[in-house]
Amino acid sequence: MHILIVEDEKKITESLKKGLEELHYEVSAAYDGRIGEKLFEQQPFDLVILDINLPGINGLELCNRIRQKNKAVPILMLTTFGSVEDKLEGFDAGADDYMVKPFSFAELMARVRVLLKRNAQETLPQGNLLSIADLEMNLATKQVTRDGKTIMLTAKEFQLLEYLLRNKKRVVSRGDIGERVWNIDFDTNTNTIEVYINYLRKKIDRDFPVKLIHTQIGFGYILKDG
Repeated sequence: MHILIVEDEKKITESLKKGLEELHYEVSAAYDGRIGEKLFEQQPFDLVILDINLPGINGLELCNRIRQKNKAVPILMLTTFGSVEDKLEGFDAGADDYMVKPFSFAELMARVRVLLKRNAQETLPQGNLLSIADLEMNLATKQVTRDGKTIMLTAKEFQLLEYLLRNKKRVVSRGDIGERVWNIDFDTNTNTIEVYINYLRKKIDRDFPVKLIHTQIGFGYILKDG
């Protein structure tokens, strides 16, 4: 497995690189966002570990650019910015997971293994579909269609819809969604999940007579065809 680290604190980078290489990962490192982007363009990586406060290109912008080039590669944000708003901004940029400094190397490795395993499981042959009614999601091509029409989703919208499809006809709570899709516990006053549910409704329900995303008041959401 080949991991790219983009981190401007050299002590952290060197420590991470040494620890990962001792566990038999191949590691490339950059201390600048622009150099990190060039490295990513030059060769394939199985995982990217990315700081936010970078010279050249900041980590949020770099994350966004990487995600435009490759929708599947796992991205782990590693940063000192630890508020819920900071985390949401990172996830909106395309990150799959988010850790706040200072951090435990053991916890980092646990998250790295989960991300690499998840990515390996999602590298499926052409034609592996999740579906309900006339809505289809192709996990191989990352394409979503309804009634044969292509629906463009952001990375986080795709992950949310995938979670709903994997749990179709079952009520999932806001807590379930926050933990499984954003990997964080949402404050009860945060309306981010509702916002993203509305984004999905506009894209997959608004122009179709049969509505698929339903609210179960007091419980959460359910994806069903009727």
